[in-house]
Amino acid sequence: MDPDAVAKAFVEHYYSTFDNNRVGLGGLYQEASMLTFEGQKIQGVQSIVAKLTSLPFQQCKHNISTVDCQPSGPASGMLVFVSGNLQLAGEEHALKFSQMFHLMPTPQGSFYVFNDIFRLNYS
Repeated sequence: MDPDAVAKAFVEHYYSTFDNNRVGLGGLYQEASMLTFEGQKIQGVQSIVAKLTSLPFQQCKHNISTVDCQPSGPASGMLVFVSGNLQLAGEEHALKFSQMFHLMPTPQGSFYVFNDIFRLNYS
């Protein structure tokens, strides 16, 4: 398993799903998963999906600048750190963001998001 290839594929899938069908992100989380969104901690699939689908914009496009990853611990997890721009529909200027995912393996051989931390970067 090439961690960089896994991270790249995950990031492409996550942001494509976020931009086109946010409800579909539920399959990437489990009940023990936690999202920290701008400092607000949310746990569990339903609560995370509720948060992501209730954001005050319907259409957006993530443009990824960097993806860094590292193997994480003896359970074969992976840390994925993403930075980029978030373009909201109807807005002239994009917002800069950073997001960190802690991916954990599933028995089926894929990964789920155990931890997810999102922050807008204000300059």
